[in-house]
Amino acid sequence: MDFKTYIKAVGTGPKGNRDLSYDESKDMMTQILNATATPEQISALLIGWRLKPETIEEFSGALSALDTFSVQNEIKNSIELGYPFDGKAKNPYLLPMICAALKSSELNLVIVGDELQPAKGGVTTKELYNSLDKLENLHFFDRKEYLQELHLLTDLRNILGLRSAFNTLEKLPNITNSQFAITGVHHKPYVKKYIEIFGSRYERFALIQGNEGTPELFKKGTLWIQENDTLSEEIVDPSFYDIKTDDLEGLAKLNAAILLYVSNKANSIGDAYESIKF
Repeated sequence: MDFKTYIKAVGTGPKGNRDLSYDESKDMMTQILNATATPEQISALLIGWRLKPETIEEFSGALSALDTFSVQNEIKNSIELGYPFDGKAKNPYLLPMICAALKSSELNLVIVGDELQPAKGGVTTKELYNSLDKLENLHFFDRKEYLQELHLLTDLRNILGLRSAFNTLEKLPNITNSQFAITGVHHKPYVKKYIEIFGSRYERFALIQGNEGTPELFKKGTLWIQENDTLSEEIVDPSFYDIKTDDLEGLAKLNAAILLYVSNKANSIGDAYESIKF
């Protein structure tokens, strides 16, 4: 379909807008990745689509297109951690210490990243990974290599300087065929949205009220786990484990325990926590 049709569908205004079907959204995203749409057309589409706003069916169709273009690199016994591509701006990453806490667990941690995307202006997972010594249980994949077509839109996205559908879609590409995944959410309404978009891609899919939209818990928050069409919910409170807000090592140990629990390697967060020795 002519790309202008998609711009008109999402960018005409409240009275003229309409939702795209799954197939239309997949075709729209395919044209973006193929660069058959011009930068000006892509910009108009992203802004209009964001304001409309996007539907689950549209997200699903677009995600299918992204899957088609992505290079797969299977990592067995792994959990995918969905960090935002606009980085962390207010707090340090706990990830290196989480990896250390899980060194003897045989659980592989998967993260993806790229150059900085809009709109937070934080430190990216790519910058973090490049600053670390090699960690055997941490596997980083650069989008420049696994999905170059989307990587090449970085400059355009930064010129726009706005959040777009890509900020949601890019967090969990599952290029490693991981059975488990976890990402951060700010508010409960996003839980249903993320489950409907990503839940069927994993055996066990978790969402947590993590710091700056990351899967890292810094304070009391809710953990949701979707498994076999059943959603469970529990409160995780660092103070229950006598962890203070400035105790980064304790927080890392608790986050490591959460990952073991989500990955079905412990019956509870408490059991996992007690089993971890730095």
